[in-house]
This record gives sequence, C-alpha cells and structure tokens, in this order.
Amino acid sequence: MAEQPATRIDAHFIAAGKYHDIDYPRLEILKLLAEHPQIRTTVAADYSGLERLDQCRFLITYTCDLMPTPEQAQQLRAWLDKGGKWMALHGTNSILVFTAEGLVDAPDDRPDVMEMLGTQFVAHPPIDKFPVEVVNKDHELTRGIADFEVVDELYLSKTTAPIDTLMQTTFEGEATGFTQSQWPKTTVPIVYTRDIGKGRIVYNALGHCRGHYDLPGMVDFYPHKEMCAWNYDVYYDLLRRSIAWAMRDGD
Repeated sequence: MAEQPATRIDAHFIAAGKYHDIDYPRLEILKLLAEHPQIRTTVAADYSGLERLDQCRFLITYTCDLMPTPEQAQQLRAWLDKGGKWMALHGTNSILVFTAEGLVDAPDDRPDVMEMLGTQFVAHPPIDKFPVEVVNKDHELTRGIADFEVVDELYLSKTTAPIDTLMQTTFEGEATGFTQSQWPKTTVPIVYTRDIGKGRIVYNALGHCRGHYDLPGMVDFYPHKEMCAWNYDVYYDLLRRSIAWAMRDGD
C-alpha cells in the first residue's frame, strides 16, 4: 500500500523587534520548518492578526522589546488554553526602556504577558562563554544531549510563574549598562516548558543575533557581527526538536 501522505499542519511565526538581526533567525527558522513539507507557515512582524492562530497548531516568536496589546495577549491566552503550542525564542520576554542616565531598565508593566511566558528578561552581561547544564535528561527536547558550553548573550530573568526547567546555567557578576546590574549567584533557566490550560510553551533563551546594521540611530555600522548560538549544532538540534514537538497533536 502507498504511504499515507502527511496531514497539513499550520504554523504562525512572528519575527520582529529591536537591536537584533531579525532577518537571519527568520530565514533559518523558515528553512527548518521547510524540512517538513506539510507545515504551511505565515510570517508576521507584530502580534496583529492573531485570528490566524485558530487554524494553527503552533506559534513561533523571535522578538525583542515587542509586546502584544492586552487584547492580543488575551487572544494568545485563550488559544493556549485550548491546546496551542508556543515556541518562544530569545527575547520574546523582553521589555526595554532607556533611563535618563542611559541605563536599560526592564519595567514590570506587562504582568499579563510575563505571567503567561513564565519569565521576564531583566538584564544581560556582555556576550561571553557560559556552561549549559541539562537538568532534565529524560525530556524529548533534551534526551541524549550532554551539558555544553556556548558563547551567547545570557538573558538573566525573573521567574513569574511555575516553569519546568530543562536546561539552566548559573551567573554571578555584573550586567553592565542595566539598572539591575549586580547579580549574586543566580540560577538562570535556559530552556523550559510551561503548561497553560491544554497548551504548552517551550521557551529557549539562547540565540542572540546582531549584524552590522541592527542599531539604527545608535551605531550606523556595528563592527562585530554576533552569531552566538547560531554557530552551534546543538542549538539547531534544539530548534529541530522543538519544531517536532510543536507539530505533534497533543502533548
């Protein structure tokens, strides 16, 4: 008998925001989605048009300092409650405001979104190498992956709701340029899941990316491209595993 063709799966991808090369992750993630011909993806530059989620099994976001409106956040929450899956990447949980002193603050003015995501970005130290510890070795997203080191922008966050941490690191030191700059030894979730109703979020904080032209009004030409986790096979492995998880109907 001929093999049954795969059933179409719809996805929605929001790729937008500040201070990052959004084009590169957009292209790379679309290439990973294209490894599965049954996935049909729409791409957006903000959270408008979330009615599209009614046809979608999963949502992917790669953003920085981009929030849904309160009404859009309610749409997201309702969709998750019904069983939607959200693959949230890097800066999805970030709100950034520059103070009069030139520091970066992370104001707590969208608790609806941050409680849904389970964490909120607070600060990051300069890009450097750090170890990533696999704390749940039995999950489908981590099984067979050993602890590793990665050069990336470490997003230091506060936990806003119960999460199930799959990978983590620890940080102690200074997050230069942020209002919350001094950090005692802190456990930092890197990859985690969060259940909401019948739905689930997988958050992966790795994956900073900045090209030469991504700080308009600040630096016309940024001299050193930052590819961070995008240089590592393990990151692509995690992305592929997350897409496979998101494609599946149910848990």
